[in-house]
Amino acid sequence: MRLCPALLLSLVLATVLACRSAAPVPNLPLPSEQEARRAASASNTLGAGDVVEVRVFQEPDHSGIWRVSPEGTIDYPLCGKVTLEGRTSSTAADVLRECLARYLRNPQVAVLIREYNSKKIFVFGEVQKPGTFPYDGEMTIIQAITLAGGFTKLAAKNSTNVTRRVDGQERKIRVPVEDIGVGREKNFLLQPGDIIFIPESFF
Repeated sequence: MRLCPALLLSLVLATVLACRSAAPVPNLPLPSEQEARRAASASNTLGAGDVVEVRVFQEPDHSGIWRVSPEGTIDYPLCGKVTLEGRTSSTAADVLRECLARYLRNPQVAVLIREYNSKKIFVFGEVQKPGTFPYDGEMTIIQAITLAGGFTKLAAKNSTNVTRRVDGQERKIRVPVEDIGVGREKNFLLQPGDIIFIPESFF
């Protein structure tokens, strides 16, 4: 049996609409500021490629800038290879202080993270320079979009989506960036691995 063209077109359209409406991706509510800061703080650990500055009070020979190796270590004077991967700046300072205490009297050590190269965020869609950018501690969505050159004229700013892994699954969080920009909403803290997508406005 042959179907007339009009009936065939109706069947195709019905199929497409059914596929579009099936299994919509749920939007997560915006996390509270306390939850966001806790998650961001937990993710501020060192990894391969990160750059740290070590400062030891009145010890210039033990102060300087190091890049974390692919093995997660730095080659530090007197201490040899010190594992920093998985440590925060505070715990990295602790492990260096513990080592130096064997050679120096009461060393005062501080570790500053200069570059987060081991962690990335991704910005795509209606921005001037879409791409991959290093994640910085407590990085906000406004900072990320600024790194990407800002919005294009076609950007649907309040429809910005952040895709994030939550409990092993990818979920989308709708972020009203335009409202954030004018102060109607609080800024949104990112986490390493977040994918930011700004869709095109149709109006």
